[in-house]
Amino acid sequence: MPQDNKKFSEELKKRIYNWILRLIKFLDILNKNDSLCRTVDGQLIRCGTSIGANVRESQNAESKTDFIHKLKIAAKEADETEYWLLLCKNSEGFANCDTLLNNCSSIIKVLSKIIASSKTKPSH
Repeated sequence: MPQDNKKFSEELKKRIYNWILRLIKFLDILNKNDSLCRTVDGQLIRCGTSIGANVRESQNAESKTDFIHKLKIAAKEADETEYWLLLCKNSEGFANCDTLLNNCSSIIKVLSKIIASSKTKPSH
């Protein structure tokens, strides 16, 4: 992996990891006594943390196809996370999640660009 790609990869992993930590803090704020909050909390923790896990897994992919596949899974999980955050944003009783939502949208865009450019680059 070229040095620029390795540096970018490390920065992306760090960015996603720190975003997940902020997501966990947000989830800690949710009202645990409300069944909707518990449902959203469970869904967000699963799909939100899966983004980072799949991005990290992609770094050890066995092939270009495997790399793209793992990033596609991360992108799908990010899309699901965005969905749950939108529900939080548009529902009463949830803490403000605008920053998390904006960061999630940004992560989706970055992952989409990496996937698209990986498909067009020749394999080495």
